[in-house]
Amino acid sequence: MLTDYFKIAYRTIMQRKTRSGLTLLGIVLAIMTIFVLLSLSFGLNEAIHQQFEELGGNKFFIQPRGQLGAPGTGGAVELTLKDVEEIEKVNGVKLVSYYPVANAKIEFLEMTKYISMAVGVPLDKDKMDLMFEAGLPDIKKGRLFKDGDSGKVLLGSRYEKDLFDKPLQIGNKIHVNGRKFEVIGILESIGSPPDDAMVYMSLEDFKELFNSRDRVDIIIVEVNKGENLKDVADKVERRLMKLRDVDEKTKDFNVQTPEELLSIFGNILNILTGFLVGIGLISILVGGIGIANTMYTSVLERTKDIGTMKAIGAKNSDILLIFVIEAGLLGLIGGLIGLGVGIGAAKLIEYIVTVQLGFGFLRASMNPIIIVGSLLFAFVIGVISGFFPARGASKLKPADTLRYE
Repeated sequence: MLTDYFKIAYRTIMQRKTRSGLTLLGIVLAIMTIFVLLSLSFGLNEAIHQQFEELGGNKFFIQPRGQLGAPGTGGAVELTLKDVEEIEKVNGVKLVSYYPVANAKIEFLEMTKYISMAVGVPLDKDKMDLMFEAGLPDIKKGRLFKDGDSGKVLLGSRYEKDLFDKPLQIGNKIHVNGRKFEVIGILESIGSPPDDAMVYMSLEDFKELFNSRDRVDIIIVEVNKGENLKDVADKVERRLMKLRDVDEKTKDFNVQTPEELLSIFGNILNILTGFLVGIGLISILVGGIGIANTMYTSVLERTKDIGTMKAIGAKNSDILLIFVIEAGLLGLIGGLIGLGVGIGAAKLIEYIVTVQLGFGFLRASMNPIIIVGSLLFAFVIGVISGFFPARGASKLKPADTLRYE
C-alpha cells in the first residue's frame, strides 16, 4: 500500500512539471545554501584542528599583552631575552625558542612591497627546529639557515608565485629595508597570504636591521616528556609575573596553551557557524513556503479526486499520507539536486580561495553527517510544509468534494 502512495505522489509531481520545478527551485537553493555554508564552516574547523594536532601537545606560547596589531608592530609592552632566560630556569621546561617580528619593505627588480613581515630566527639549531615545529612552514626549495649565516633570507611561498612580477628563485638578491640579502630557501605554503609573504633572516641580521636589541615578540616553550603542560605553563606564568613585578590585574603578557588557542578559535567558529546556519534557515523557510503553497493548490485542483477516493473507501489517513508523501518527495528531490549543486559550488569556492587567493585553511568538508543531514532536512521540511494542506485534504467530506467545481 505504501508503495502505491509513493507511485501516486511521484506521478502527480511529474504531471505538474512546471509548478513542481518552480517549487523545487526554492528547496534546491535553500539546501545548496545550507550545504555550502556548513561544508566550508566544517572544513575550516577541520583544517584548524589539523594544524593544532601537528603542533603537538608539549608546547605553549607567550606573547606581550596589549599589542596593537600583529607582533612587532608597536605594542607598548615588550618581552625580552631576560624573560627567556628566566623561563629556561623553570622546572619541567625542556627548551625555549623565540623570535621578533617587524614590518619590512621588500624590493626586487625595482619593485617594492610593503605587505611582508620579517622574522628574526635564532641560528641555534635546536631553537630553530623548535620554531619550525611550532607552526612555521617546512623548507620547499634550498636550505635552512646554518651557524654563521649572514645576509641570507628564507622566503614564504608567495615570492615564487604572485608577489612580484617575476618569481624569485634560490640565489636571487632582494633588499629588505634597503639592505641586500641573498635568497637561500623557499618555504612551503601555510595557506595564509600574509604568512606566505614573510621573510626570515638570522636573529643577528634582524637586530642590526631593525634595531630591536633584545626584544622578542613570540616565545615558544617546549616541556619535558611526561610533564603536565598546564602545570608547567602555570609555573612559567608565576615566574614571569614575579620577574616583571605584575599581578593578575596588571599582567602584561599572555601564556597560551594549544587547548586555549583552539578554544578561542572554536568559539569564533561556533559564532560564525551559527550566523551562517541562520542565513540558511531563512532560505529553507522560503523553500518550505513554496512547498506549502504548491500543496494547497494541489489540494484545490484534486478536490474531486479526493472525493472519488473517499467514495470508494479511502480513509482520512490514506489521503493524508498521499499528500504528505508528495510533499516529502518534493523536498527530497529538491534536496538531492541542491546537494549536487552545493557540492560543486563548495568545491569551486575552495578552489578559488586556495588556488587563486592562496588561503589554504578554507576547505569544503564532505562530512557524511552534512550530506545525509541535508537530505533528511530537505525531506522533513517537505513533510512539515505539506502536512497542513494534507490534513485539510483528509478532512474534506466526500459529498462536498464531489459537488466541487
